[in-house]
Amino acid sequence: MSIPVSRRLDFTEIPVTDLSDLVAGKDDPATIDALGAACRDVGFVYIQKHGVAQDLIDDLLAASDEFFARPMDEKMQSLLSDRLRGYLPLRYRSYEGEETAATSNQEGYWMGVERPLNPQNKLDGPNVWPEEGEVLRSAMEAYYEAADALSGVLQRAFSLALGQKSDFLRNLFNPVQSLLKVNHYPPQANPTTVSNIGVVPHSDEGGFTILWQDDNGGLEIESKSGEWVEAPPIPGTFVVNLGDAMQIWTNGEFSSTPHRVINRSGVDRYSIPFFAYARSDAPIAPLMNGAIDDPDAELSEAYQRRHWHRIFPIADILEPA
Repeated sequence: MSIPVSRRLDFTEIPVTDLSDLVAGKDDPATIDALGAACRDVGFVYIQKHGVAQDLIDDLLAASDEFFARPMDEKMQSLLSDRLRGYLPLRYRSYEGEETAATSNQEGYWMGVERPLNPQNKLDGPNVWPEEGEVLRSAMEAYYEAADALSGVLQRAFSLALGQKSDFLRNLFNPVQSLLKVNHYPPQANPTTVSNIGVVPHSDEGGFTILWQDDNGGLEIESKSGEWVEAPPIPGTFVVNLGDAMQIWTNGEFSSTPHRVINRSGVDRYSIPFFAYARSDAPIAPLMNGAIDDPDAELSEAYQRRHWHRIFPIADILEPA
């Protein structure tokens, strides 16, 4: 039996928020309240007037389209490193959201801040680039810079929405450990199991994700009633969703919501997620409502590598935490 097609999501169910004042440095109370409501009630929000230039998106799409069209043996020469940099192969097997391995009909390319290997922080390391990959590198680095700036705007807004000081979350994200990824999803006409779709049902493990998606759709969100609903593309917007770390930090006040991707469009789908991860030594523990610092709390470095090992056990490249 085919997986039922999700109903079209009413935009009032995932709010659309204008970020122009926040991007301009104005802490508009109405905008902050709207973001806070979305984070509590949905865990997802569309943002418009976000300050990221369309040229950066177009350049990255063109560069990634050229890379993903290359022969597989050529792409595999820049295979994903254990710092999550490089090429994630098409139809990789993972345990993302599953107790047993599932196939994700997706391929991707990852990058982060360029740093030398660091025995004190195994999240650090150099990026991995393909041969003749200068255009891809330049496009990803330019987009990363703009997305990181937007991430800082959202960190401030989320902090204020939580009733905290404006730098409450910024202190958890500095120095930057965020990662950028560009995704390619071949079309799937009639998937029959959620263990063989674009991306299996899961929640993101980090702080939050800033997602650009093309016009072809495919992102689906699980409502609190357990119903899968579409999150359709809206021109000029990003979709922002909260991750598990944010839910933990906020004692469950902000929600991390499960989602999946099924590309039923009949054509190739592209998306660009920017994953806002905490600094390596940030505690992954409740931090609000009188929570006391826990000296035994798991730190972000161990937390991330533990989840990466579960999600991306490909080619035996990731070691257990």
